[in-house]
Amino acid sequence: MRVWKHILFAIALAAAVLGAASRAPAQADLVNQARRLDLEGKQGAAIALYRQALDRAPDSFDAHYGIARALDLAGSYEEARRHFARAIELASEGVKDQALRMMGVSYAFTGNAGEAATYFRQVFDRSVAAGNFVAAAEVANELGRVYVELGDLDNGYTWYRIGYETTTRQRNRPASEVDLARLRWAHAQARIAARKGNPKEAWRQAATVKRLLDRGTNPDQQIQYPYLLGYIHFSLKEFKDAIAALESADQGDPFILVLLAQAHEELGNTAIAIEYYRKAVASNSHAVNNAFARRLARQRIASPH
Repeated sequence: MRVWKHILFAIALAAAVLGAASRAPAQADLVNQARRLDLEGKQGAAIALYRQALDRAPDSFDAHYGIARALDLAGSYEEARRHFARAIELASEGVKDQALRMMGVSYAFTGNAGEAATYFRQVFDRSVAAGNFVAAAEVANELGRVYVELGDLDNGYTWYRIGYETTTRQRNRPASEVDLARLRWAHAQARIAARKGNPKEAWRQAATVKRLLDRGTNPDQQIQYPYLLGYIHFSLKEFKDAIAALESADQGDPFILVLLAQAHEELGNTAIAIEYYRKAVASNSHAVNNAFARRLARQRIASPH
């Protein structure tokens, strides 16, 4: 009798283990399906699947992180931040910086530079503490851009400068990285000068960017030059010149598409502007450039001038 009890117990235990093992792939499949739908722009369907995943595993980092991303793109910002907050709590050390950054981006979606800075600065401080000055510089530049595009030019300048100075702390940098840091700093100064209505300084810094690009150490950055020219012309209200430059910039960047749309609006080309806004909304990236572009594009499509 005891033997049978042991046998039945072993069978039950094996069934439980197999059941748990079968549920694990199902949970992973659910999250992966949701992630694919989100990247395809089907945020509603993605959110529904993420909710199912969270019903099964309420402490899943991947599900909280994924649904937060999809909710932001769907415009449900407050709920998105609740899930990002939980994802930050659940994050392992290897993914905590990414979760913190995405919370910063979430606040950029609603134009809240102060709250965004809270999270970007945490990532900056963590990167500096780890001696990863390149990563720290990148997040400082990202915060600088948030400030600039949300109208706080002085704080934007400060954080871009911090980003540049932080790169100099990295030892044994190759020439390409030295040039890249200088290029990004000049690029930022040109844009800030243009926003402040200082064309002389804007074009002086743009010339520095061109000289650094002509060195050939960062060929992948060539696409940033027409964007810079278009940004300067747009900021100086030279809309025809802005369009000519921006048409040669990265047409997969929703921020550039929105600049083109706005320039066309200023010239009275409403139909063309709406097409650019529609293209911008098609982007499903969760990054600062889309944070600035997506909400404006949606507003313009809903209420064209």
